[in-house]
Amino acid sequence: MCIMNADFRPFWCIVVVLVTGIRADTVKDRVVAFLEEYNVQAAAVAYEAVEAEWAYVTNITEENRLRSVNVSLRQSQFTQEVAKKAKSFNVTSLPTEMQRQISVMAIQGTDAMKNETKLSRLKDVLSEMEGIYAKGHVCDLPNFSSCVTLEPDLTRLLSKGRNYTELLEAWRGWRRVPTGEMKALYEEFVQLSNEAVRDDGHTDTGEFWRSWYESPTFEADLAAILDELRPLYEQLHAFVRRRLASTYHDRYFPASGHIPAHLLGNMWSQSWVNIYDLVQPFPNRTSVDVTPTLQRLNYTARQMFEVAEDFFTSLGLREMPPEFWERSMITRPTDGREVVCHASAWDFSKGNDVRIKMCTDVTMDDLVTIHHEMGHIQYYLQYQKQPYVFREGANPGFHEAIGDVIALSVSTPRHLATIGLLDQVHEDPESDLNFLMRQALEKVAFLPFGYLIDQWRWSVFSGETTPQQYNRKWWDLRCKYQGIAPPLERNTDDFDPGAKYHVPANTPYIRYFVSNVLQIQLHASLCEAIGDTGPLHRCDIYNSTLAGLKLQHLLQQGSSRPWADILEETTGLRKLSTEPLKRYFHPLTDWLKKQNEGKAVGWTDACPEVPVQYEAEVGYRGYPSAADFLKYYNQAGGAITNKDVVAQWAYESNITDNNRQAMVNSSVEYSQFRKEMTKEANRFRWHELDDVIARRQFRKITDIGTSALEDEQLKELADVKARMAGTYGMANLTMSDGRTLALDPGLTQILTSSRNYSELLEAWKGWRDVTGPNMRANYVKFVELSNKAIRQLGYADTGAYWRQRYEAPTFQEDLRKLLADLKPLYRLLHTYVRRRLMIVYGAQHFPTSGHIPAHLLGNMWAQKWDNIYDIVEPFPGVEEIDVTPEMLRQNYTVTRMFRVAEEFFTSLGLETMPPSFWERTLMQQPDHVTMVCHASAWDFYDQHDFRIKMCTEVNMENLLVIHHEMGHVQYFLQYRNQPVVFREGANPGFHEAIGDVMALSVSTPRHLATIGLLDKASNTHEGDINFLLRMALEKVSFLPFGYLIDQWRWSVFSGETTPQQYNQKWWDLRCEYQGVSPPVGRGDDDFDPGAKYHIPANVPYIRYFVSYVVQFQFHEALCDAANHSGPLHTCDIYNSQAAGDALMSVLKLGSSRPWPDAMQMITGRRTMDAGAILEYFRPLITWLEQETRNERPGWSAACPQPEDTTPPEVSTPLELTTPSKCSFIENRNGAARHISFFSLIVVLFGHLCSSLL
Repeated sequence: MCIMNADFRPFWCIVVVLVTGIRADTVKDRVVAFLEEYNVQAAAVAYEAVEAEWAYVTNITEENRLRSVNVSLRQSQFTQEVAKKAKSFNVTSLPTEMQRQISVMAIQGTDAMKNETKLSRLKDVLSEMEGIYAKGHVCDLPNFSSCVTLEPDLTRLLSKGRNYTELLEAWRGWRRVPTGEMKALYEEFVQLSNEAVRDDGHTDTGEFWRSWYESPTFEADLAAILDELRPLYEQLHAFVRRRLASTYHDRYFPASGHIPAHLLGNMWSQSWVNIYDLVQPFPNRTSVDVTPTLQRLNYTARQMFEVAEDFFTSLGLREMPPEFWERSMITRPTDGREVVCHASAWDFSKGNDVRIKMCTDVTMDDLVTIHHEMGHIQYYLQYQKQPYVFREGANPGFHEAIGDVIALSVSTPRHLATIGLLDQVHEDPESDLNFLMRQALEKVAFLPFGYLIDQWRWSVFSGETTPQQYNRKWWDLRCKYQGIAPPLERNTDDFDPGAKYHVPANTPYIRYFVSNVLQIQLHASLCEAIGDTGPLHRCDIYNSTLAGLKLQHLLQQGSSRPWADILEETTGLRKLSTEPLKRYFHPLTDWLKKQNEGKAVGWTDACPEVPVQYEAEVGYRGYPSAADFLKYYNQAGGAITNKDVVAQWAYESNITDNNRQAMVNSSVEYSQFRKEMTKEANRFRWHELDDVIARRQFRKITDIGTSALEDEQLKELADVKARMAGTYGMANLTMSDGRTLALDPGLTQILTSSRNYSELLEAWKGWRDVTGPNMRANYVKFVELSNKAIRQLGYADTGAYWRQRYEAPTFQEDLRKLLADLKPLYRLLHTYVRRRLMIVYGAQHFPTSGHIPAHLLGNMWAQKWDNIYDIVEPFPGVEEIDVTPEMLRQNYTVTRMFRVAEEFFTSLGLETMPPSFWERTLMQQPDHVTMVCHASAWDFYDQHDFRIKMCTEVNMENLLVIHHEMGHVQYFLQYRNQPVVFREGANPGFHEAIGDVMALSVSTPRHLATIGLLDKASNTHEGDINFLLRMALEKVSFLPFGYLIDQWRWSVFSGETTPQQYNQKWWDLRCEYQGVSPPVGRGDDDFDPGAKYHIPANVPYIRYFVSYVVQFQFHEALCDAANHSGPLHTCDIYNSQAAGDALMSVLKLGSSRPWPDAMQMITGRRTMDAGAILEYFRPLITWLEQETRNERPGWSAACPQPEDTTPPEVSTPLELTTPSKCSFIENRNGAARHISFFSLIVVLFGHLCSSLL
């Protein structure tokens, strides 16, 4: 393989001003000056581009990848400048050679992409795909103690192995490498590549590639050649199939005539030479495989290269320059670097700097490959005096053919004997047939494979084959043209084309088909030139300077003339001809026909069904059906998950090193189980199952998130998360007064209770200084690793993976509409609160843009504003609804609070908490035990063990939290009989909403009076407004914050927001949606998103926005079921069996049906809707409209500039009487259903009793 980009032009890379200031009077003069300048510049700068790519493929690191991409982008800019200038000339009157140069320079290919961002992404995608391939490895293979790479381990196993099962495991393992991430990247690549070449006037990338062959009949010519050679291939195929069937057993070979793809001695079945020992016509004759001799003579890689060089110099061609020997990589490095081992030749366009990159193994196959690659080098050296644009093969196939022409001589017994690798030469019919069989296994076997790869790509580029059809089309072509079949079921999630290097590397492949025909055509011409009149397959041009002169003349022309002209000059024909190839193999063809007489020859076009015994005999558990597999999964999945949750609980409830290690071990075991089950599940054609529920289970089983990573990569991701967790959880701020405070309770206490502007600002800014900047670099790495993991599942990025949980193609648009519907209510609240805050802190602190400084809203993140209720209370002195004093007066205990919550659920006809709940729940922190206090509900996946863990205090806030957590437990109880994968909320927001639905009733004055915590429920207008404003400060204020967090993350995951833009994008969203602004300047070095727990913890956040909307829809529906009459905000569903029945019907479903089905069951609607929340707050809306009628509503979308405010240097605290705030003020925890170990780390080091919101 020679190194050139997919546009079939050498790498150029620099932006220069071409031919500026040069005076020329005629078009020819100007063109001559332009070409002279171009040739100097292009040759000088190509080195940078190729050197950057070489650095990357010989040391695969992210730094080298990014450098290569950046250099490639500069190359594209140079290409665009050159093309623009070239197109400006009218060259019709110029000499033909000059016209040809200008026409080539006007071609841009993918460099024509007008959108620079997309061009950059195209380069990124290509380098990422190549990196995935290069780093690919296979684990858990029999007889290997560690993971293995393609070169040399898998290649050796496929070439030498003769154990059916071992070959199958290796074949399957390598095809897992491109599944997921690479497939998603390839789909993106196709779109970008097509868009780019269309900017250059081509219909698609395939049409652009074909244009290089300068023939309108190129496709038809290829098809005709394949048809002419098919009879020879069919005879070879039939003979090989019979021999393999006798080796492995007939039962593995389908009646359709196909050969299982893993039995042909090569990972891709492209060359069959490695099974020569199984099909050798005359085993007693001398073998032409000299591998044992090479190894017996202790050949080194260097010696093999010197042997190849000797062949070229014997023809009078050039020896390898010193730079070649100094700089080539001829063996795999031993320093631990990851490299692309695929053999390739490189032209650095700088003097004699030419190199080969290859992980050489001492085999005859690699000896032939070295001659092939050195043929590319000889081409580079011979045409280096051509103008820069002509320094390439006459067509792409020529470059591949030259080394193979040499190899045709090198592989002859006559030549091998000449160089001392064969003791003697037997030129008799039997020895000839042995030799020709070996040649056919390499040359003839390759033909349909060389043809079909680009047939597949051209159909993909044209749009004929969609992403969903990628793998099906691949195997349709391979079954039809090669007569081979997959040995295992393949499905739409697989991406088997990506297991072949040239697909992720974007190397056009039809050149190799052209080369396999052309090389023997050239070989025949050279043999004729030296007067060799014997059989063509015996000809060896070694030591013939006459052949060397003829070859040299061809090479020195590069692409300066049309390839048909050069071919005619060399062979006497202007087109490819199959006659020399058929003549070369004529003796073998006749012999094969005789061997195949009376035997089946050929195969069906369609792929066969995979026989059952394929699966049963290769180590599978042998599930008779998909239903049996699901039954096993639910048994084994429940047990392994229970074990994992038990270990997590043990650690969270008693933090010790022993418990931590036990949890780590259990987590690894759980991930391994999920990966194994995914492999097993994908054995079935589950996408085609008629049973919708079964299909849904399979989809969830195979959608395993970051567990898709290999253990080593998973550990790297865990390390990054742990570092971010440590930064967040252990952060402390030393205040100006000397106090050293953690987030909880110290800084939270200041933000909730202080009314001193300067103190609030110091705490707000200080928390961001000690968290965000210290985790920013880790977050960049986290995004990279998370995307890498998720793309292995076929998703575009982590954001896309998160969104798919909501099973709605319009999910993002639905969210935008909800926020738009709710914005008027939020704007009223914002306007009212802003006015009240200005009275307290002074107008000078508030920008004219309408924003509220983010540190004044009673919360570190300004996400909920209920802690400033004392400042904004509409009617002071009217009925206090905080019943904490009453609870204390009545001597409430923690257990009584839990019993009160249980009684609410049983009043609806829902289940009591099981005995194990009361035995095992942790309601308070035990003495002398360190535990995670963060309130959470736990499902142990054994259908009876459910618990809550909480460091409870006797207050109203914790009473509501208990109802919330018990809502999660009630969900667990109701769906416990579902299959394991359905034991979760209908969507992530549903699980959060259920507990909050209960809290909407529990927090009403009516309910508090009913359970004896208020003397009576006030029915006054003032009391209602006070209540609703407090609820709005908790619920309505949260909405834009709940929306924007994941808007930011999705833009980061997609690449739209770069690391340099992280903080700018964060504040752009907060200013636009929340109407809050930073109280001090924020820069690109800040990382304010990291000051919010859910960012380093990687907890998806849009679920809370969803929850805050749907909880009101549920509340409204349940109130209707309970026959409530009156304002929605006064509804209490306590004691309503009808409401309980409606709720129970949804909870029992878990996630077994799409959430719109569940939504419809409870609300009568299939969509999320803002109507209920607006109805709930309608009285407050009316009041706020009156209160703010003279105020300017809203804020500008952009953040204010620093000059918009002029804060004083000192601000004195206001003397406000405010109740003390406990640290649980925001503790509205989400369900801890089955959280991963890695997310748990964040909780442990984080604020132990603060909110998940």
